[in-house]
Amino acid sequence: MPPLLLLPLLAAPGASAYSFPQQHTMQHWARRLEQEIDGVMRIFGGVQQLREIYKDNRNLFEVQENEPQKLVEKVAGDIESLLDRKVQALKRLADAAENFQKAHRWQDNIKEEDIMYYDAKADAELDDPESEDVERGSKASTLSLDFVEDSNFKNKVNYSYTAVQIPTDIYKGSTVILNELNWTEALENVFIENRRQDPTLLWQVFGSATGVTRYYPATAWRAPKKIDLYDVRRRPWYIQGASSPKDMVIIVDVSGSVSGLTLKLMKTSVCEMLDTLSDDDYVNVASFNEKAQPVSCFTHLVQANVRNKKVFKEAVQGMVAKGTTGYKAGFEYAFNQLQNSNITRANCNKMIMMFTDGGEDRVQDVFEKYNWPNRTVRVFTFSVGQHNYDVTPLQWMACANKGYYFEIPSIGAIRINTQEYLDVLGRPMVLAGKEAKQVQWTNVYEDALGLGLVVTGTLPVFNLTQDGPGEKKNQLILGVMGIDVALNDIKRLTPNYTLGANGYVFAIDLNGYVLLHPNLKPQTTNFREPVTLDFLDAELEDENKEEIRRSMIDGNKGHKQIRTLVKSLDERYIDEVMRNYTWVPITSTNYSLGLVLPPYSTFYLQANLSDQILQVKYFEFLLPSSFESEGHVFIAPREYCKDLNASDNTTEFLKNFIELMEKVTPDSKQCNNFLLHNLILDTGITQQLVERVWRDQDLNTYSLLAVFAATDGGITRVFPNKAAEDWTENPEPFNASFYRRSLDNHGYVFKPPHQDALLRPLELENDTVGILVSTAVELSLGGRTLRPAVVGVKLDLEAWAEKFKVLASNRTHQDQPQKQCGPSSHCEMDCEVNNEDLLCVLIDDGGFLVLSNQNHQWDQVGRFFSEVDANLMMALYNNSFYTRKESYDYQAACAPQPQGNLGAAPRGIFVPTIADFLNLAWWTSAAAWSVFQQLLYGLIYHSWFQADPTEAEGNPEARESSCVMKQTQYYFGSVNTSYNAIIDCGNCSRLFHAQRLTNTNLLFVVAEKPLCSQCEAGRLLQKETHSDGPEQCELVQRPRYRRGPHICFDYNATEDTSDCGRGASFPPSLGVLVSLQLLLLLGLPPRPQPQVHAHASRGL
Repeated sequence: MPPLLLLPLLAAPGASAYSFPQQHTMQHWARRLEQEIDGVMRIFGGVQQLREIYKDNRNLFEVQENEPQKLVEKVAGDIESLLDRKVQALKRLADAAENFQKAHRWQDNIKEEDIMYYDAKADAELDDPESEDVERGSKASTLSLDFVEDSNFKNKVNYSYTAVQIPTDIYKGSTVILNELNWTEALENVFIENRRQDPTLLWQVFGSATGVTRYYPATAWRAPKKIDLYDVRRRPWYIQGASSPKDMVIIVDVSGSVSGLTLKLMKTSVCEMLDTLSDDDYVNVASFNEKAQPVSCFTHLVQANVRNKKVFKEAVQGMVAKGTTGYKAGFEYAFNQLQNSNITRANCNKMIMMFTDGGEDRVQDVFEKYNWPNRTVRVFTFSVGQHNYDVTPLQWMACANKGYYFEIPSIGAIRINTQEYLDVLGRPMVLAGKEAKQVQWTNVYEDALGLGLVVTGTLPVFNLTQDGPGEKKNQLILGVMGIDVALNDIKRLTPNYTLGANGYVFAIDLNGYVLLHPNLKPQTTNFREPVTLDFLDAELEDENKEEIRRSMIDGNKGHKQIRTLVKSLDERYIDEVMRNYTWVPITSTNYSLGLVLPPYSTFYLQANLSDQILQVKYFEFLLPSSFESEGHVFIAPREYCKDLNASDNTTEFLKNFIELMEKVTPDSKQCNNFLLHNLILDTGITQQLVERVWRDQDLNTYSLLAVFAATDGGITRVFPNKAAEDWTENPEPFNASFYRRSLDNHGYVFKPPHQDALLRPLELENDTVGILVSTAVELSLGGRTLRPAVVGVKLDLEAWAEKFKVLASNRTHQDQPQKQCGPSSHCEMDCEVNNEDLLCVLIDDGGFLVLSNQNHQWDQVGRFFSEVDANLMMALYNNSFYTRKESYDYQAACAPQPQGNLGAAPRGIFVPTIADFLNLAWWTSAAAWSVFQQLLYGLIYHSWFQADPTEAEGNPEARESSCVMKQTQYYFGSVNTSYNAIIDCGNCSRLFHAQRLTNTNLLFVVAEKPLCSQCEAGRLLQKETHSDGPEQCELVQRPRYRRGPHICFDYNATEDTSDCGRGASFPPSLGVLVSLQLLLLLGLPPRPQPQVHAHASRGL
């Protein structure tokens, strides 16, 4: 920071008769500005008068207290009760499912026509004339249902039936699927009975390990325009319920033999494997040939969160095949990773996933050294691509280490075979029996059926049948039962308007992710990924909040008052405020609940309008017929009554409200009496302000466009009525930036119009632009302090810009003639006479221009000052008048990036290389079959392979995707006195003076206008910019505190590990390839073959 220079009387370059103003002169101008602002606000703001009005009406309201500890304990108890009802329904479902499956008799000869069910995707497939199901005529088994609109589900539903969703890549007519449909049909009655006992239940879902989803109530599937990739086994709630947390190391063979299609298959397989991990899991990925090395910057296991997985996926694409295969190097690297106890990890299931094209080395010595005899690490091996290697060593590795061997010969086998390992991990859970039957609650995620943000309670469902003549206990998981709870239903249990505009309730899970928070509002959601906003990202992070977060994760109670930074609602400003944090755990869940209260929200008003005559009198001031004399009234769009029709149009909402109030009374049982009484009371209170203060004043005398008052009760009164036409503030005071900032700041808060709202310079003469000035009304009633309202004025920009010039000049008033300085005398410059040489501005605490003595800058009011004068703003920042705060918005939405391959799946279809085409072995392999099969489907489903702009518009994923934006705000620094300083730049140097205006959020700056542009040292940026976020490689070195689930099932002495995988590839014959070629030529669809994989017989 350059030293501050106190300047003597200096002549300004280019103005021989004038000198730069002395410091005491500019301080005098500052005092005049302060007095003028204070005078106007005292006359028109009516703060003192409103205090008197409240005291005069003291008999009409009571002062209630918010007791933080009691509040959080009550809300936590209510949430616990809500979730407990869902838990009971879950347990009934899981028990019933296990009994139904145990009683079911497997049918080898079952046919599609034997099973009647509602196929949730049937309607979408019927609408598609190219659908494979239409071609093969399988609709005979599909029920046709009628649906009714249900606001609770935000969807059309049928309460008499369940719906079934089967993944696109699973053949509906296979014996496994048909038997699954057969026994799960009995769940329908249990779903219905659950709803009878608890009508508030939302989606009840059974996700089967076979991929079948049966859910209630029935509704049509929300299929995307392109291929539907939904598979319940990859949903966050299913993954969490199907296994305990995982520590996984993925090692990928990148030796020279792995090339072309095989390497591409491996890359895709790793990405699909990563998608089976949740935030409770830890992972690292390494490649190996003669040596092993991590594919990314992560040198140890890291949390499998969305951002870390993105780093892995990008790094995997850069793998290159070379060298020779060295299994030993790969496995030693993996075991060392898993043995590292100096890092945060899951400390539960430990596993190594190896992807290779094959090899002969069994590396038994490595297993003897690191894993035997206890075999605490499971080894899963994946033979990828088509080759002539002996797969016996790979099978042996898996079988000898409690794992499983899989084959991935082609693209079609990737998804199924990278998720089947969950069945193996589920074995200890199944064998643990009732001990493992514990309900878990998920992170927040987007419901696939349109319910919005939800959390899900999950419970695993076990196979209770006995295997074989020895009556050996089955160890397969049947699936996961889930019941959704909408976040909005949980929010309804929290206090809404008694906490004030800046008080709120929040909740976090064991990862520190928010379940409830006013800042949890993702702009776009991807139903394949959970919504993981950390508490420290939802707010501006500091050490106090880190301590609070840790205590909440540990399940403790606590209370702490802290001074912290908060971001304004419009994200343009930063305020330093006091907040009281109180928190308690929510019993029987993984959640903890917190309450945040500003000190001034400890108390609130509760109206008591028992006098019905007074109710009617005050209500009349809400009628539009009173607006001309009493000012325009906006009412906050709150849920005052059940039958009140909501509307985004303020006029229509008021009309709906008045019509309803003519039918019911404020004491009606269908209405929120607290909200209604407070609204009507504030209507009368603000009308008395009009009567006592505003009506008899001439606003034009002081160049005011409007005066206004807004209240906690939901009233915003704007006077005169015509000023309402240009009123753009939110009608809900709690959502208005000026209201919330005024409560948090003492004195007068200036709010210039946002630059986007300004008119073009040429139109300023014909239209008025207003600057809002507001301040909170603080009451002290019986020693209890509260701030129930905000009052203010709206300044006429042009008129106040002229007034600003006079106040910062040597004139005492506008009618006094300007003082002239003779050629032989020395005079100080001022902001009016010397506006060609002297720049005078008022800048607010966010660095935005409020007023200027330069007429050409009037149209720039509301701009960040660096865009107006970058050189001067940089000097103010360097001299500590402003402090910068940078943060990241992880909930932003960005336009999609153009992609080179628009295939059916996110990673498209692989195109074989020239080498592949020249390889005869490749042509006779299942890999060729896979590519041709997918090309064939490309002919049938033409839209899978070509981006249709029309269809893309209907697909949210094609429109926008989640991204990270970097936000930068500025706020007043430590300097709060008056300074003269110089911007040192040789011949381009400039003198400037800066001083805070008392009792405002304004900085008064006087500076020489720049003589040249050679002194541009840089420009401060305030605009939001696209970002990759903080460097992930650095963040993982200091991970945030978290705790995993309290339970872990990774070992059972009775586990049977003999089922450890076998080959499942079926190379097609030459005749099949010839037939395929004919089909390609004719464009005819083949009949899909039943999917066969290692777990085809699930012991059902």
